[in-house]
Amino acid sequence: MNTYFRDMMELIGGAVDALGVSIIVIGAAVSTSRFVAGARSDFAESYRSYRQGLARAILLGLEFLIAADIIQTVVVAPTLENVLILALIVAIRTFLSMTLQLEVEGRWPWSRDEELPKRPS
Repeated sequence: MNTYFRDMMELIGGAVDALGVSIIVIGAAVSTSRFVAGARSDFAESYRSYRQGLARAILLGLEFLIAADIIQTVVVAPTLENVLILALIVAIRTFLSMTLQLEVEGRWPWSRDEELPKRPS
């Protein structure tokens, strides 16, 4: 494979990786500042909103991190060991995404019309 192409894909993968981490950090900072600003009025609602904002930031960041892993593994170093490690990482991150989506939306990703019972406050 052309070394220029490989170097570019490695650079792009690193940039997407950094973007994913940045999304998580910025999302956490924004959610935290909103929580601190609104916690005085209605703590329970502020806390719920905080958790949802934080989970959304993590979900979006995870999507970018998965994309970066795919780019770096498949394009840069497509060995069997790296592909198996990628599969494990994607499985773990998919599980995290599903559980975070359950936390944020109150239902599983495949049950769009159904809503789980609300937890008592």
